[in-house]
Amino acid sequence: MSKHTATRESEVSLAELRGDCARMAPHWTTPKKTVVTPVKPSLIHGVTVPPASARLVDAMSEYGE
Repeated sequence: MSKHTATRESEVSLAELRGDCARMAPHWTTPKKTVVTPVKPSLIHGVTVPPASARLVDAMSEYGE
């Protein structure tokens, strides 16, 4: 990426960005919805979670309630 391109990208206004997105929107497609069948916890094997991650996930309930 050249410096010129990086400078130009940083100078794009919010209005220009919204206009670009509006022009691109008709080209975006969404995948068809699929039905996901839950898996029994007893069938899940080999998943390990590091202690730091487990503490992080455990503390998330404080923010979700």
